Amino acid sequence: MAIHCTLLNVGLKEVFMDQAIESGQSLSVRANWIKWIVLTLVSLVAGYAIVLMYAQNETIFALLTLVVVASGVVIFAREDTYSHRYIYPGVAAMVVFIIFPLMYTIGIAFTNYSGTNQLTFERVQTQFLAKTYDQPNSAYQFELYQVENYKIQLHFEKNGENYQTDAFNLGASEPITLAPSNGEKAGTKAAIRFIIQNRDALTKLNIISSDGHPLSMSGLREFSASSPLYQLQEDNITLVSQFDGEILKPNMDAGFYQAINAQGEFVGDTISPGFVVGNGWKNFTRIFLDKGIQGPFIQIFIWTVIFAGLTVLFTLAVGLVLASIVQWDELKGKAVYRMLLILPYAVPAFISILIFKGLFNQSFGEINQLLEGIFNFKVNWFTDPYMAKTMILIVNTWLGYPYIMILCMGLLKSIPSDLYEASAIDGAGPLDNFFKITLPLMIKPLTPLLIASFAFNFNNFVLIQLLTNGAPDIIGSSTPAGHTDLLVSYTYRIAFEGGGGQDFGLASAIATLIFIVVGALALLNLRVSKKQQA
Repeated sequence: MAIHCTLLNVGLKEVFMDQAIESGQSLSVRANWIKWIVLTLVSLVAGYAIVLMYAQNETIFALLTLVVVASGVVIFAREDTYSHRYIYPGVAAMVVFIIFPLMYTIGIAFTNYSGTNQLTFERVQTQFLAKTYDQPNSAYQFELYQVENYKIQLHFEKNGENYQTDAFNLGASEPITLAPSNGEKAGTKAAIRFIIQNRDALTKLNIISSDGHPLSMSGLREFSASSPLYQLQEDNITLVSQFDGEILKPNMDAGFYQAINAQGEFVGDTISPGFVVGNGWKNFTRIFLDKGIQGPFIQIFIWTVIFAGLTVLFTLAVGLVLASIVQWDELKGKAVYRMLLILPYAVPAFISILIFKGLFNQSFGEINQLLEGIFNFKVNWFTDPYMAKTMILIVNTWLGYPYIMILCMGLLKSIPSDLYEASAIDGAGPLDNFFKITLPLMIKPLTPLLIASFAFNFNNFVLIQLLTNGAPDIIGSSTPAGHTDLLVSYTYRIAFEGGGGQDFGLASAIATLIFIVVGALALLNLRVSKKQQA
């Protein structure tokens, strides 16, 4: 009987195991089907997006999408690469948000991409071929009448002769041919307001004159016969004006169409819009050779280095001293002082900056009112270059010292108390302890963080943009530039401000130089950290 029960239990276990294996296989097959369905849907959507981007001449973005999606599909589809699925999202994000923007920016630095040169050559040529001009003595005066069933009828007059259209709906797209009229008009004459409100629809009407010329709306009371302004020649690049016979050819050095003389030389001004062409190292040479750019660039570069360096120095000095004070054993209420001193770090930076902007207001700010009440003078914080830079350093020191103070508070606890006890036996005072024990032992571990702080302040765009916006301006600069601009804010103004701005090629060249400087600082930081670990 016992043997029989044992055999029965073994049989049941085998049955359950077989069922578990079959269930696991079923789940695996189901998951595999779901995976392939998802990959297929992703591939179809991505393929559709790639085709759309390529059709709109966004070849680079189409290629990026193809590479990212195709690599992801391969990783998740193949068994030998499936283990890489965990790192794929991070790598894909790095490619899309770091490597691609960086390479794209460097690529723009070698072009003439700007506010006037944004289109491809093909799109610029299409715009030129779409231009029309009104033929001489082809103007028809017209009146618009509203007739039954919400239809309209146009009546034309030219050189004493009258013409009219049949009644039609305002949004009609089929050709409308003029017919001679005896001058009789039916319906209600539309006011000028009605014509203004429906001008876009009237402009799109396909009206043909009695002699077969297309007419287009050229005024609120006038239609004219229009013809293409330019005609494309057999070489597919030369344009000839139908109005005055002027010959235009693309100037591949400037990125514009320009008139040529009988000898084939470019003459006169370039004609907008322009197209994007490669210009080699021109943007980089402009930075160092163009007097309108060279002077402000060097001045801003020097100020950027001084600003980042002094910020690190001031925040280190204030943070280290305050950390040493709040760590002093005999100080009462240390917890309250710590909380108060860390508060600037808790308040969002943009709020603090805007508050300081009000405090430093030259006319109504509390700081100038205090100075006027005590010393009877006011400071031109925003119009004097040196005082504006001083103000920026004060504000940035206030924003940055809590971070350094928190770091120093932690590092101070790692210094052995035996050193201070031995120093006290030798008769050293607090200043001797600070400069001979605390400072030397703190500088080494703080060095990588100070280098990182220097790199951050080198690109401290928010502070400059919210506090001064680069003001006061540098006189004589051919690009938007101010005395308090950092390289990053100077680059932003070149790229996005008017009045000499929107020069994306030049801005990209400066951004490339910034990347080289910050990249060098990052490498220095890594080397210093490695030496400290060795």
